[in-house]
Amino acid sequence: MKPRVAIVAPGAMGSAIGRRLDEHGLQVLTSLTGRSGASVERARAAGMHHRTDPELAHADLFLSIVPPAEAEPVARQYAALFRDAGRSPVYVDCNAVNPRTVGRIAGIIQGSGAAFVDGGIIGGPPKPGQPGPVLYCSGPAAGAVEALGRAGLRVRVLPADIGAASALKMSYAGITKGLTALAATMLLAATRNGAAEALHAELADSQPHLLTQFRRAVPDMFGKAYRWVAEMHEIADFLEEDDAARDVYRRFGDIYEALAAAQRDQGDPIAQLRDFFEQDAARP
Repeated sequence: MKPRVAIVAPGAMGSAIGRRLDEHGLQVLTSLTGRSGASVERARAAGMHHRTDPELAHADLFLSIVPPAEAEPVARQYAALFRDAGRSPVYVDCNAVNPRTVGRIAGIIQGSGAAFVDGGIIGGPPKPGQPGPVLYCSGPAAGAVEALGRAGLRVRVLPADIGAASALKMSYAGITKGLTALAATMLLAATRNGAAEALHAELADSQPHLLTQFRRAVPDMFGKAYRWVAEMHEIADFLEEDDAARDVYRRFGDIYEALAAAQRDQGDPIAQLRDFFEQDAARP
């Protein structure tokens, strides 16, 4: 039998994964109670079916895809519903949280009698004609998620315990999103000091691969920066044994918080970063 899949919540990633599963014949459920009009529209366009929160407890596989700060409260909410319904689904925490946070969430879910899988999504939301992100899973119950690998998702089960998938996510995001924060910082510094054009030319000549990456990653970050603040804090906690590294990622969180504010207000930093990449058209 095909599993019934519940996804909380129908954001950009959750709804895109829901659409991919729906296209491969799975019934995908979500709760639209209290959701914004945009979330409702995304869910409906993805073929997701509305159920109340208590009804979601009757799903077979439960994917939590929420901002990092919401991961633990969501787990508490649904653990209570699983107990009330006498249900024991497989709960997959797919959020960008560190292994210690995942350990707490695992305890909450397992305390309800449900099975727990540590998950980490690497890559952007699935798009038509593209393979989409990879859902890494770890823990004793991770094999249950392989059913989604037969329904259009790329699932990779790590032969490791709970915490490994989240450690991978933290490490990967620390590199990619840390590099984006670093790039934005130095592009703005060059702009403030009259060196933007020279820096662009030098990157194009000596580091074209980096310029290509920055050209994609920096503008793509503008609308996501507000979500990455908490993720940088999770990475900082992941690095608790390395004081210097932990402080770096705390500061990266500050950088993303400032960029999120600039994006909201259409402030100078966003305009300056856009202007930096507009030099591409002028370069011979």
